[in-house]
Parts: sequence; structure tokens; C-alpha cells
Amino acid sequence: MVLEVALIDVVPGREDAFAAAYAEGHPVLAGTPGCRSVRMTRGVESPSRFVLLVEWDSVEAHEQNFRASERFVRWRELIAPHFAAPPRVEHFLDVPASS
Repeated sequence: MVLEVALIDVVPGREDAFAAAYAEGHPVLAGTPGCRSVRMTRGVESPSRFVLLVEWDSVEAHEQNFRASERFVRWRELIAPHFAAPPRVEHFLDVPASS
């Protein structure tokens, strides 16, 4: 499992519209084969900053099943008009706790 973390800065004043677009697009992303979970969080100190957390079976599931599909096109059509800048997206792996 890999965790996709996307740091998203939204144009100030468009936060509610972005949240509504996310709600509309959530099923598009969550229904992608290889997607395990999707969560969006909003900054407390920086309310125009959002963090998207998506658990994928693999980086390939994200890139091939979503990014290279019409699902991604639809997702971006919904949320991109609210971006203040392009999101920063990275993948992360869990670090096991030592016993």
C-alpha cells in the first residue's frame, strides 16, 4: 500500500466551492480500481490549504488506473478551477515500528 499526499492551495474565497467540487468528484476517485480510501482535510491555521490523502494498492494503480484514465480528466475538471497553484503530489510508504 502507498499513500498519495497532495498539498492543495485553493484561491482564497473559493474554499466552499472547492469542497463542493471535491464532494462531487469523490466517487470518481474512490471508485478507481486499486483505490483503498480517500480523505480530504482542511487547514486550521491556513483554511485555503487542503491535503488530499489517498491510499492506493501501488503507485502503478494510481498512475495507470487513475492518472492515465478519463477518471482523472473528470476529477481535474471539477477541482482544478479552484487551485491557486498546481498541487504538490508525492507517494509515501509506511515506516514499520520496531519491536
